[in-house]
Amino acid sequence: MANSKISFIAISFFFLTFTQNEVFSQNTNDALRLAYSGLGSSARALGMGNSYIGLSDDASASFFNPAGFGLIKKIELSGGLSYSNYKNETDFFNQKSNYSNSNTTLNRLSFVFPLPTTRGSLVFGLSYHNTADLTSALKFDGLNNQNSWINYFSLRNNNIPYDLYLSYPLRDNQAQYIKDTTIIGGGLNQSGSILGSGNVNNWTFSGAIEVYKNLFVGLNLNVHTGTYESNNDYYEDDLNKLYQGETSPGETETIDFQTFHLNRLLKWDLEGWNAKFGMLYQFNKNARFGLTVQMPKKFNIKEKFIVNGSSDYASQSFYLNQDDYSDEVEYSIETPFELAGGISVNIQGLIFSAEATLLDYSQIEFANKAGLGEDYVAEVNKDVKDLLGAVVNYNLGIEYTLPEIGLRLRGGFFVKPSAYKEDDQSFDKKYFTAGLGFLAEEAVSIDIGFAHGWWKDFGDNYGTNLSRTIQDISVNNLIVTTTFRF
Repeated sequence: MANSKISFIAISFFFLTFTQNEVFSQNTNDALRLAYSGLGSSARALGMGNSYIGLSDDASASFFNPAGFGLIKKIELSGGLSYSNYKNETDFFNQKSNYSNSNTTLNRLSFVFPLPTTRGSLVFGLSYHNTADLTSALKFDGLNNQNSWINYFSLRNNNIPYDLYLSYPLRDNQAQYIKDTTIIGGGLNQSGSILGSGNVNNWTFSGAIEVYKNLFVGLNLNVHTGTYESNNDYYEDDLNKLYQGETSPGETETIDFQTFHLNRLLKWDLEGWNAKFGMLYQFNKNARFGLTVQMPKKFNIKEKFIVNGSSDYASQSFYLNQDDYSDEVEYSIETPFELAGGISVNIQGLIFSAEATLLDYSQIEFANKAGLGEDYVAEVNKDVKDLLGAVVNYNLGIEYTLPEIGLRLRGGFFVKPSAYKEDDQSFDKKYFTAGLGFLAEEAVSIDIGFAHGWWKDFGDNYGTNLSRTIQDISVNNLIVTTTFRF
């Protein structure tokens, strides 16, 4: 298990240690949020485990393999909806909590138009599709007898406890400042929640041409847009009445500490671009082989990071000045190259497909635009190199057509290994998929795809393994796609 790994609960807490007043949120999780590939926008592909690079014979080629557009012979109009449900069962000091979040969105509108040619094919496509669903959830609640957020950051001279009268300055005999300290240690009930929401969308122009008999090449030009929001609440409550004295000596209003609360609201507006090259060769009517090279995605992120906090006592409450701890910054994230290959074989209506994708997450890179500072960005990029590594995603799929009724039955499996070098396989994202489709007279098709995924994660509220959430995550995704060909 990667002890240095930080999940959503630690986005803010970790970086509070860098400066006394500034609160940065950017870390490896921000990069991975954009670098992890989504589940795509095709019900047929999802039902086949997203093993689609060696097929890609419909408008979803704009996501999987642009060379597949060269196989399309008719004008095609398609669209679809997706539903996702994210569930997180958390173990926190032997106390279980469950939390979930869901999202429904328009996930694709595509138009494909083949041009008349005397030989081969020339096909163009325009598409809007959802490439990443950023829905997430986390809740925890338990008694920490050993330490607290207040104590951890007070001893590191952070200003949040000081501004809330939870800590005070320790001085020597000459009244010279030594450090901050606090009467508060362990024994507090710690609880909190995080809700994440947002999407990354692509506006894609695609083109493909048959350069030689049965050999197709294609190109996608993608413009990315999206938003993300994470709302994070954290509480420490003195349910056992351990700290009845003054938390700030001489301040009688600080008698009988009750509750500390911190809220961090992270908001992104993002835009970016990239390109994807594809090749597809059809050996005969029964087999295809595809290759793709996805260029790095270059995202520009405008971030608002809003921090509010309070401390409650028996007769008084104190509040943070939001302006002292909130910030607006702009920075960029560049994701790694993705190299992928896939094959499909059709044996009398039974299609088998397989593919693999290589990507090296250590190639992710932050760049400063406004407000972060070059030293800070360099430190985050060093963390990326130290913590993340190369992985190979793999996908398997199957489809069987019942010719008498035009019904297609599908199944699949795929794995996205964890980007963290030290994680074991329990942290890999694993999915089983299923689906079905109906094709009417080669003109109208309706497809339904379902995926169930599961993996483990953990998060540290502060420090390393001092206040840790152990998480069992499961997700259910449903995509419905309708296609018209004419």
